[in-house]
Amino acid sequence: MIEQPALQLGLWQVLDIVAVALILYQLYRLTRGTAAIRIFLGVLAIYLVYQIVDALQMRMLAEILGQFIGVGVIALLIVFQQELRQFLLLIGNRQFVRSAPPWIQKWFGRQNDGNGRPSQWTELKKGLEECRRRRLGALVVIPREADPGPIATGWVPIDAEVSASLMVSLFEKASPLHDGAVCIDRQRIRWASGILPVSGRMDLPARCGTRHRAAVGISEQTDALVVVVSEETGALSIVEEGRLQQGIPFDALERRLEDAISSTGSANP
Repeated sequence: MIEQPALQLGLWQVLDIVAVALILYQLYRLTRGTAAIRIFLGVLAIYLVYQIVDALQMRMLAEILGQFIGVGVIALLIVFQQELRQFLLLIGNRQFVRSAPPWIQKWFGRQNDGNGRPSQWTELKKGLEECRRRRLGALVVIPREADPGPIATGWVPIDAEVSASLMVSLFEKASPLHDGAVCIDRQRIRWASGILPVSGRMDLPARCGTRHRAAVGISEQTDALVVVVSEETGALSIVEEGRLQQGIPFDALERRLEDAISSTGSANP
């Protein structure tokens, strides 16, 4: 009997396994709930069949599958164009660091500086409450490190101090800027009427309209925190890293925003 060589499992082999696992997990996070996950599983199944066929020395079938896999890399780059773009943005924005242990966040320079400014959130809350009272839909993007401006389209620069009355005016149906998102950065309204990328996820609640899907879409591609007020129900929602949290009490909005922004070393000093 021929003895098989013992499996060598050293430090670099462990790091290799962990790195591959992290990449696969992030790819799963980006594709879950979309049609892309089915394509990914299909490609994975073909690759596993190819490995089995090659190990059994079935030359003809292995050659066919090998050619398919070789050419398929280019096809995958086209099919997964949006997902790959989100994956690169995720790495560039360092979104994965926020869920890491505190010592890793400190190593990357992300520390809680405790410089939350409640004044702007108070005005924002008052404005959104008035929007709810008037049955106005609202969509507010609050960036942290990554600038959502290049991803949003059609926005109009504002550069004004955050105030409840201005927020209501921007989302008033008679306003030419009401149909889109408002961006608040560094205690100021930077732009309004921004058109955001709509998420293609299929696991979102059926009652979610374009406004909520746009909020999820921009949070998937940047590290922004997004606040949504439903025009139909007046319900408040917060979206972060693609996670939609509905039914948020208006009284809890200021605390939720302060905690989320300050815990990530926000650029909103």
